[in-house]
Amino acid sequence: MSATTETGAGKAVVTRFAPSPTGYLHIGGARTALFNLLFARHHGGKFLLRIEDTDRARSTESAIAAILDGMRWLGLDWDGDEVYQFSRAARHAEVAQEMLANGHAYKCFATAEELEAMRAEQRANKQPLRYDGRWRDRDASEAPESAPFVVRLKAPRQGSVTIQDQVQGAVTVNNSELDDMVLLRSDGTPTYMLAVVVDDHDMGVTHVIRGDDHLNNAFRQLPIYRAMGWEEPTYAHIPLIHGADGAKLSKRHGALGVDAYRDELGLLPEAVSNYLLRLGWGHGDDEIISREQAVEWFDLAGVGKSPSRFDLKKLENLNGHYIRSTDDSRLAELVAKRLPFQLSEAQSTLLEAAMPSLKPRAANLNEIADGAMFLFRTRPLDMDEGARALLEGDALALLAAVHTALDAAGSWDTEALEAAVRTVADDAGVKLGAVAQPLRAALVGRRTSPGIFDVLALLGREESLARIADQMTKPA
Repeated sequence: MSATTETGAGKAVVTRFAPSPTGYLHIGGARTALFNLLFARHHGGKFLLRIEDTDRARSTESAIAAILDGMRWLGLDWDGDEVYQFSRAARHAEVAQEMLANGHAYKCFATAEELEAMRAEQRANKQPLRYDGRWRDRDASEAPESAPFVVRLKAPRQGSVTIQDQVQGAVTVNNSELDDMVLLRSDGTPTYMLAVVVDDHDMGVTHVIRGDDHLNNAFRQLPIYRAMGWEEPTYAHIPLIHGADGAKLSKRHGALGVDAYRDELGLLPEAVSNYLLRLGWGHGDDEIISREQAVEWFDLAGVGKSPSRFDLKKLENLNGHYIRSTDDSRLAELVAKRLPFQLSEAQSTLLEAAMPSLKPRAANLNEIADGAMFLFRTRPLDMDEGARALLEGDALALLAAVHTALDAAGSWDTEALEAAVRTVADDAGVKLGAVAQPLRAALVGRRTSPGIFDVLALLGREESLARIADQMTKPA
């Protein structure tokens, strides 16, 4: 028997992302949400969000907030209000009662001790640990009065089921490999497996796009659809993400929460989104893909069957591309939030003016923020070890000559500044670097900075000359 792959002519596509709020929005979940969004938008359908908060002990408000925040940051805009699974528990239980009434579920009165003995015997016989159906065909009247019970699915035992998965292809499982899973616990609360199916049906989900670690769940969930006479969704199970070394993705590979890519690593949302898109999906040789292009091009046929490999260095390289193409005003606003003090209006203007000099070599916002600090340092500058080394020997004499030349410069633009510094180098009979390096140390207190003539132009005449003079007048 084969699960359906069609949604019906003219039926609108509806996808969903359904995270459990037991922690941050991780990178794999973000990619799943992105694929669901793009598929829905490509087909002019809806992308829904469901918070699967049935694990009350582990679900937290802070985790929910982190998930919503991460999705908004990445531009994963869902349609309508998010659905909270726990609030629908009565509806889930109602469906289980319907299945009891129509004979597709039954009450199981097996005690915890009986079930443990059953599993111990199966382990001893090296059999799969699977409920043996001991109450499947028994009448509830055989149980002691008021005995607790769970409600179990009466799953088919004969034949097999084939799912025409849109990523994995045809996948077949024999029904004998599945057991009668619990739908309602003894306290009347629904299980995850039941809740997912009921919610997907009630939300009108046509395509279930999720990680392939859920593929086995599809075979356990399909009998609920069939018992209720509901239309089955089309399935697409995406391979998981591995580390660059091929091992299961972990924190050592850079598997952080989405908020950490923003807050700690200083990445741009469009870079993270572009990178996630290319993790397991491709469109020819295209690497830089806008959201608009992704919506236009995305299809499930482009999703590979093998696990993709997460490479943080490649993500940072891609982020560098987006930094270079980002508007200076927006970039300055993002960088300002990473500085250890509040900028004045004049300082904000200066920071924005510095972006063309700061962003070409930066891989993330943190590097830009660090590189921008020289603009706002107070005199006299603290020199790092490398800068102090550049101010030894003949450096102070060269600085004095540079100070005189710059002070006499008719204008304070990069061309005039470069001409003045080159003249000093030529007169001293040294290469430009022999002058530029101590000048850089005096101006920024480090060995590295943006182009030295850009630094002079950004600091302005008065501040530049004062910083140079500070080093010239230091006691020997």
